[in-house]
Amino acid sequence: MTTTLATADFDHLLVREEEGGVHVVTLNRPEKLNALHAELWDELDAMCAVVERDPAVRVVVLTGAGRGFCAGADLAVITALPDDGVTDFMRVQEHGANVIARVKRLPVPVIAAVNGPAAGGGLALALAADVRIAAPEARFNVAFVRLGLSGCDVGVSWLLPRVVGLGHASELMLTGRLIDAAEAYRIGLVNRVVAAGDLMHAALELGREMAANSPYALKLTKECLQVNVDAGSIEAAIALENRNQVLASRTRDAPIAMRAFVTKTAPEFTGR
Repeated sequence: MTTTLATADFDHLLVREEEGGVHVVTLNRPEKLNALHAELWDELDAMCAVVERDPAVRVVVLTGAGRGFCAGADLAVITALPDDGVTDFMRVQEHGANVIARVKRLPVPVIAAVNGPAAGGGLALALAADVRIAAPEARFNVAFVRLGLSGCDVGVSWLLPRVVGLGHASELMLTGRLIDAAEAYRIGLVNRVVAAGDLMHAALELGREMAANSPYALKLTKECLQVNVDAGSIEAAIALENRNQVLASRTRDAPIAMRAFVTKTAPEFTGR
């Protein structure tokens, strides 16, 4: 039987299927503020592999169990590496970075519901999402530079400037300072801040709003946004837009969407 996200078995991730194809994926190491270790990186990678082939997944909501979203890399793992273990460290480094990139490349929208601290690799995970909603208890920092490491790690130097701009990204990455949810909202790091008790409701409501659109339209929209943010010219951006519009218009779901829009009825998409 083909594994779906709803039936996948993980040790450190909890998966809950919600109405409309929205799936909540919860990092589940609350005693460690959901810090990332080898097993959790592996499971996030496996989760992505399932999402990539599961047509029932329309939107993913990422959050953390307990009082944290994700405290970043589990320092016990890093400090256990031998001093001369360059190749070992590189293997750990590359694996984590590749997982962040894979989350970013997922063909469905990803919403980060940031319920508490998101530091280092946890910040990278939140940045890999398409939209971020935070509770007032959320805290964010790059963290790496405070540990005697480069502030540029697991994709943050690419992701953060594209979300908040180079000036804000430079300040956060060069100081490593912690910012609260209000400042994160002010600089555009999060889309909105809602009460902790309303966080999941807000994330699910947004997820259902996204999932109400046809799956292929969502996929092409996300793909185009990610490519065109770095487009070399408006002509290059428009060329991709034109291609995607023609492709989308030829799907079976396009006339269904048109008809539902005109008649103000709920569409039943085929995913084709």
